[in-house]
Amino acid sequence: MSAFLDVERSLTGRRWLSPDPETLRLAEALMQRADVPPGLAQILARRGVTPDGAAAFLSPSLRDLLPDPMQLRDMGRAAERILMALARREKIAIFADYDVDGGASAALLIDWLRALGHGATLYIPDRIDEGYGPNDAAMAALAKDHGLIICVDCGTLSHGPIAAAKGADVIVLDHHLAAADLPDCVAVVNPNRQDEDGSLGHLCAAGVVFMTLVALNARLRAATKPTPDLMAMLDLVALATVADVAPLIGVNRAFVRQGLKVMARRARPGLVALADVARLDRPPTSYHLGYVLGPRVNAGGRIGAADLGARLLATTDPAEARALAQRLDTLNTDRREIEGRVRDAALAQAEARGLEAPLVWAADNGWHPGVVGIVAARLKEATNRPAVVIGFEGEEGKGSGRSVSGVDLGAAIQKLAAEGLITKGGGHRMAAGLSLTRGQLEPAMTRLSEILDKQGAAARGVADLRLDGVLMPTACQVALIEALEDAGPFGAAAPAPRFALPNLRIRYTKPVGQGHLKLTFFDGQTTIDAICFDAEANGLATALAAHAGRAVHVAGRVEINYWNGRQSVQLRLEDAAWAE
Repeated sequence: MSAFLDVERSLTGRRWLSPDPETLRLAEALMQRADVPPGLAQILARRGVTPDGAAAFLSPSLRDLLPDPMQLRDMGRAAERILMALARREKIAIFADYDVDGGASAALLIDWLRALGHGATLYIPDRIDEGYGPNDAAMAALAKDHGLIICVDCGTLSHGPIAAAKGADVIVLDHHLAAADLPDCVAVVNPNRQDEDGSLGHLCAAGVVFMTLVALNARLRAATKPTPDLMAMLDLVALATVADVAPLIGVNRAFVRQGLKVMARRARPGLVALADVARLDRPPTSYHLGYVLGPRVNAGGRIGAADLGARLLATTDPAEARALAQRLDTLNTDRREIEGRVRDAALAQAEARGLEAPLVWAADNGWHPGVVGIVAARLKEATNRPAVVIGFEGEEGKGSGRSVSGVDLGAAIQKLAAEGLITKGGGHRMAAGLSLTRGQLEPAMTRLSEILDKQGAAARGVADLRLDGVLMPTACQVALIEALEDAGPFGAAAPAPRFALPNLRIRYTKPVGQGHLKLTFFDGQTTIDAICFDAEANGLATALAAHAGRAVHVAGRVEINYWNGRQSVQLRLEDAAWAE
């Protein structure tokens, strides 16, 4: 396939690719048979939507897409035990992970129980002192005072800690990869158990918890008892789904679509306070969930008090919500500073080691365990290869990894643990965590690289840039962008539409923020403003500043910019190539 606009190597080193002929044919059929506008037709065609399925895709119904919760193993046992705890007025503890998915999952359960007049004890482990997931001491302590412990977004591999919860029953609601043998407890509801068919493996933990609440409500209705409003809780499911980078396919797409509508009503004090402190002055999109709200919720678990995010999402007190949101916003600023220092050091180390291997990795003393996952994501984005970043304190190291499409990092990390090359580890296809000693570091990374090489990780260069077509500045109108949003929400496995704007001239450039760049382009008739994030880091700032009047092809995503109550169109610039 020839390069789009003949761009074989852009200013960021990428080859531009146009839609394949089959996608173009499908887009034409959508325009003719389903009366879909050209730009939207291109997006639907890329998603494999047929003319007959266009109407249903553009208006996804949760009622139609929600699977039967009972298809998940152990769901019946979990539901019955939770209802028994309610009937007996037992004390219930919720043990959750410290990230957005764990916090949202915990808040979902707290919401549901509160609506039925039942409280719950929230326990979230400290990332540094306790690490990920249940531990023996915490579970034993909770078991002394609680009849039921529900582990959310964790617990699938916690055989020992669950056994330590003597005197209490334990339920696991999780989505991380499971081993062949499961912990001895009442129920392990997890679509990624080895005895599941994998059809719901794309759910995050909050999705699994929501499915559990659906099953619980069904039983309450059958007993003619009142049921909490689950639709009002979809804001939490949407936030977790996007922040945990779960693929926006099937029911996940409906979760996020409906959850964004719920969030726009500004009914949850925690999310209202968080949006306000982030100066979000418009209805949120999936972008805001992943890059504005999610990182702030995560900040507590990364470098502050682990339970701040979950408490924010669960609170009904606006004053408490404002205080928590402000604290998380401050922690998020601190987190960005720490991340920047670790990112620069990790990238330099990885470059010195070489970026052509199946695995890109870096490790050093004192790297904060709360930011190694974010830094791993940055390395992955920069190299288009799986990446692992590890911080050591003394002889003990804690690390996190991020993967690329088609490479199952979670299974590879789990294999290392099974082979005894690391202390422990696990996760899912796109993200995983691990603990190891200093002596295990080199052998473990060598073995992990071998495993990932067999999955094809080494056969990747700088990622090609796939484009959905050409737009001219005159076509970049608010109405067009609103039409394109009908194909959303956009995120993992559902990339936002990306277009090329050819043969433009640069009228204006200005560095803004920390390494970003604002620009204005002109095609002879119409101007369009643009923002390029991380322009210094990716080299576009230096290259475009030296344009000397040359024509340039630009590529990115058109979006609506809200400022002082007004709307305008801007290009989120991702790449550029000289046109002459």
